[in-house]
Amino acid sequence: MYSLFKPFIFLFAPEKAHQLTVRIFRILCLIPGLNYVFKNNWKVSHPSLERNLLGLNFPNPVGLAAGFDKDGKYYDVMSNLGFGFIEIGTVTPKPQDGNPKPRLFRLKDDEAIINRMGFNNEGVEALVERLKNRKKTNVIIGGNIGKNKITPNEHASDDYLKCFHALYEHVDYFVVNVSSPNTPNLRDLQDKEPLTKLLNLLKKAAQEKSKYKPILLKIAPDLTDTQLDDIVEIIKESNIEGLIATNTTIARKPLSISDERIQEIGNGGLSGKPLAKRSTEVISYLSKRLEKDKLIIGVGGITTAEDAIEKLEAGASLVQVYSGLIYEGPGLVKSINKALMNRPQN
Repeated sequence: MYSLFKPFIFLFAPEKAHQLTVRIFRILCLIPGLNYVFKNNWKVSHPSLERNLLGLNFPNPVGLAAGFDKDGKYYDVMSNLGFGFIEIGTVTPKPQDGNPKPRLFRLKDDEAIINRMGFNNEGVEALVERLKNRKKTNVIIGGNIGKNKITPNEHASDDYLKCFHALYEHVDYFVVNVSSPNTPNLRDLQDKEPLTKLLNLLKKAAQEKSKYKPILLKIAPDLTDTQLDDIVEIIKESNIEGLIATNTTIARKPLSISDERIQEIGNGGLSGKPLAKRSTEVISYLSKRLEKDKLIIGVGGITTAEDAIEKLEAGASLVQVYSGLIYEGPGLVKSINKALMNRPQN
């Protein structure tokens, strides 16, 4: 069905197409009976899919990656597509417009996306107001937090703590995003000293709450082995619960489009099929070095059930999709879960 609509959707600029499709889907879900039809069509339930991780009971291991629902407007309707969990954000303390448009580009031949959105969002207070209505759905929700563009790195921890405290009662786990390439100097926070300091502050803040909630770190695929070794040490020292591997890449290989077109598009993070191999390599590298109780969520280039299985076999416990939805449609989630359900159990 999605293959019939995709040519029409692709007539619109990517950012407009995203807004249009999710708004239409939300309206359709308001029609009596259609909510049930959607859930019944896309949801796959089976004991073999269930995961008990981070102190949470995931109905299946396939999640929606951050970036799709930055402001918590669509987590309820997106839960109808069979996701086991949904990550919202990246959210910052203050609202910000993000980078100038155009800032989102399809690379159709490569089944890829380049974005330089720049943490565009309505701010953490607006997100909290929407999450107060969470009782409408019981889907597991992760809160992906970042810093405002105008906040210098030496004060970045203040921004992360503001988002952390504001969201604490409304999400099930946290993701610290220091790996987006679209906020100037943000990736400098992946260096060992500032990152250790930041994660220690967040860990301490969580331990002071009446109910502890897990913390994950989202990392870039562009880190060297030495930097990945540093990440392992940082995870050990801060004792956070794990990692999301990986965010978008600043690399442009392999791509089939011309160098001229790449230059025309300009800066931004590349996601989709070209990222699949590198993100899996990072997962494999880290899983062999992290302690066994540390969780890895695999994301990057998942466009088929086989892609998801590769990441799980490399060491991920859960996976997330985003760009794959754009090219394959919502049936991707169902196909992954069905493949996992039918997989021989060890």
